[in-house]
Amino acid sequence: MADHAEPSSQDAEEGGAGERRTARPEHRWPVVVGVLIALALYTFLPSGLFAAQRYVVVAIGLLLLIPLIAINPHHYVKETRLSRLGELGLALVIVAANQLTLVLLIMQLVQKSTGGSGLLLAALQVWVTNVIGFALVFWCIDRAGPVARTTVPRSKMRAADFRFPQDEDEDTIDEVAKGSSAMSDWVPAFVDYLYFSLSNSMAFSATDTMPLSTRAKALMALESFAGFVLLAVVIAQAVSQIG
Repeated sequence: MADHAEPSSQDAEEGGAGERRTARPEHRWPVVVGVLIALALYTFLPSGLFAAQRYVVVAIGLLLLIPLIAINPHHYVKETRLSRLGELGLALVIVAANQLTLVLLIMQLVQKSTGGSGLLLAALQVWVTNVIGFALVFWCIDRAGPVARTTVPRSKMRAADFRFPQDEDEDTIDEVAKGSSAMSDWVPAFVDYLYFSLSNSMAFSATDTMPLSTRAKALMALESFAGFVLLAVVIAQAVSQIG
């Protein structure tokens, strides 16, 4: 993974005048809020799910988050190899822990070892955490991350993992084309990946954003499958209780 600690002016000049970036650095705080919500949801799961190990996961998440905030307290303007690994590691910890919790939750749903209302609440917590966790992974991997997306000349940027509507709107009507990637130097931010993750988890398929790489398709498939299985088991449990 390349180090993009000081990428802006020199890279832009090397890319030529047409390569100069006008995209604004992304705000740090939407990501921080998303991570804190995911960790909070994980912390307050029913005690039968993942038990004391959850606090280890939350502690690791917070320990990774604090230095990342220190590096970029307001906007994503700096990046080192360690900060890049830290962002990706934080996202993967949340996703991996939540997948394990999902398995344990499904086992309890099948065995009916916890009250119905508690399981339904836990299912909602796991589902929301899944949406946030995958959004973080998508946000980290696409086009080499948030710093590279706004600083590296587009001709030198890594291949995109996802294609957003703005990436192909430049030949539409003027007021739509103004917001396109080609016309305004638009790049996706965390909120865009969060919306994309939410729609993928609800529709169990891509909606307005298309996966381009094999890893993007694999991640989307995993998120959709997890959401589908959780929904199917919750519905089956609800029907059995009615009967």
